[in-house]
Amino acid sequence: MNTAAAPQNSRAAGLWQRLRALVGMAPADAADVLPVRLGGAQYRPTTATAARQLGFDQALLWVVVLLLAFSVVMVYSASIAMQDNPRFGRMMPMHFLVRHLMALAVGFVAALLAFQVPMNTWERNARWLFLLSLALLVAVLIPHVGTMVNGARRWLSLGVMQFQPSELAKFAVLIYAADYMVRKMEVKERFFRAVLPMAVAVAIVGALLLAEPDMGAFMVIAVIAMGILFLGGVNARMFFVIAFILVLAFAAMVWLSPWRRERIFAYLDPFSEAHALGKGYQLSHALIAIGRGEIFGAGLGASVEKLHWLPEAHTDFLLAVIGEETGLIGVLALILAFLWLTRRIMLIGRQAIALDRVFSGLVAEGIALWIGFQAFINMGVNLGALPTKGLTLPLMSYGGSAILMNLVAIAVVLRVDYENKLLMRGGRV
Repeated sequence: MNTAAAPQNSRAAGLWQRLRALVGMAPADAADVLPVRLGGAQYRPTTATAARQLGFDQALLWVVVLLLAFSVVMVYSASIAMQDNPRFGRMMPMHFLVRHLMALAVGFVAALLAFQVPMNTWERNARWLFLLSLALLVAVLIPHVGTMVNGARRWLSLGVMQFQPSELAKFAVLIYAADYMVRKMEVKERFFRAVLPMAVAVAIVGALLLAEPDMGAFMVIAVIAMGILFLGGVNARMFFVIAFILVLAFAAMVWLSPWRRERIFAYLDPFSEAHALGKGYQLSHALIAIGRGEIFGAGLGASVEKLHWLPEAHTDFLLAVIGEETGLIGVLALILAFLWLTRRIMLIGRQAIALDRVFSGLVAEGIALWIGFQAFINMGVNLGALPTKGLTLPLMSYGGSAILMNLVAIAVVLRVDYENKLLMRGGRV
């Protein structure tokens, strides 16, 4: 044996290992690693995992935390004059702020619990969750069970808070639709076997929501279901046929309902004599608030419209108060935050699908559609670009049920991201 050659070989091997480490390649004797397909290419993760690949998406979490912190400030500002309104009777000066903070606390606990649930558990129980949401939607219509507010029966009293089953229905339909597309993947080209059963399920939910009535929630649920069908690979012709049928159905609902029709006319001319004190009252005062804010706003707490002029300033029309107090700069920052949030969640979903985790990917993409579409509708209404709808701004507006389910949805997205990173490190979920 040539002993002189041994040091040279060992030195060459050491240099080779160092070179592989510098370019980010795994050692030749690395333990089993998981090949991951990204865009058709084969990718092998390194054993020295970058810090950003550990845990979950911290940037996403911090943006959500900042939005929630801003919501606390703005809900307090928008509701500070409510105690003087005879409609609400006697209440503490910080009544709505305290209840909003309670909703955030309950939401954080629910989000922590939801993050502990593996995605395959959500997949196994998708149909049971859907049936539970249907049962609650039926229960809310039962006299002396459901709570009626402003002529709508949408809430169940849970003692410490009012729960709105339509918020759970958004999440349940999303989970069910993702599970449904995974189960029907082999027949997704056939209308009656792939699409029709899902359409029936959404129609049942829609009928129950319209009985409350809550057309806004039905629109969001329909968009979520349609989006998941499209992202799941349903035939394009079938998708556009269903979309056309849905548009016709919503147009018929508006045309056959006098008060919904009146809202459309008021949206077209909110400052007219016929509408300014009627259906166009909220929209006209929202536009006055945003116009008064100009570029830099009147300053935090300096809104005039929240002083009993703009109804529901702390819920549906919170953006109008934000526009009045922080101006165009504040509104643009909020729009950019929601655009970034939606895109980030969509990318997490695409990454899951690249890892062959179709259910998890569809769930994440469905949550992106939910938050993005609802934020788009709420902002469009506040800015006068869309007719008035009773939809809150996700993660921002006052409302315990909406905050609770939004935080649960974000926790599920973080769980998807956590499992993606676990697989990319070669672990198992």
